[in-house]
Amino acid sequence: MAASCGEMSLQPPRHSAESSKGQLSVCVLGSGSRGNAVYVSDGITSILVDAGFSAREIDRRMRQRGLDPAGLSAILVTHEHTDHMRGIERLVRRHRLPVYLTAGTRREATALHHLPEIHAFDCGRDFRIDTLAVRPFTISHDAADPAGFTISANGSRIGIATDLGQVTALVREHLRGCRLLIVEANHDPDMLMNGPYPWFLKQRIRSRTGHLANQETGRLLADVLHPGLERVVLAHLSETNNTPEKALTEMAALFAGTPVNFEAASQAIPTPLLTLA
Repeated sequence: MAASCGEMSLQPPRHSAESSKGQLSVCVLGSGSRGNAVYVSDGITSILVDAGFSAREIDRRMRQRGLDPAGLSAILVTHEHTDHMRGIERLVRRHRLPVYLTAGTRREATALHHLPEIHAFDCGRDFRIDTLAVRPFTISHDAADPAGFTISANGSRIGIATDLGQVTALVREHLRGCRLLIVEANHDPDMLMNGPYPWFLKQRIRSRTGHLANQETGRLLADVLHPGLERVVLAHLSETNNTPEKALTEMAALFAGTPVNFEAASQAIPTPLLTLA
């Protein structure tokens, strides 16, 4: 069923024991060109932001971190590329989940058109998924209508912005004030330009609708840094054109003396469950 954005809510929430009620928790199940999925929960409502692995793999990774896939309430989609949508259809049928995406993403994601419950939202217009408040915002990427998100519960707010071709004033505005950020640090420019990718792909990655370099990520984080920012997860690292060590070393140099904790999400292994008090 399609619905326009606005204040949207689902049926009474499914309860989940993965985090204490009211505490916002996040686990990046995996991030990169072969698949992306982020688990977000306040202990009452639990959602996935993207489901770019197979349903079986997402279930496995969730259980690896003590998370119950049967406790999911919805799937929130950033854009229609396969590495963000691969497992959605099977997960929806297995767990009877609604899917939230922009109208443009919905048009492009033809494989999802026959799903039983689809909610289309507009970037810039807030909505709710049970107890979670979602604020979608437009990002620059080579997709139909891609979105980043801030997600809030009980006074805590996290921001998710990957697949960013460029950092706009709108992105900065929405990511300010978050306690936890999941942001792209896709490539090191020298590794990209001296690496094995064909020229057209290098140009796409470097373009204003491609992906952020480590230095661009650092400048974004410097712009939104505030005393309440506790943790940053660097996401969508290229396995060919970046390394976790390189990305983390650059951030450590830029943010020495700040209380921010950094870690790099992996394509293969989920992060720990990160809980905001």
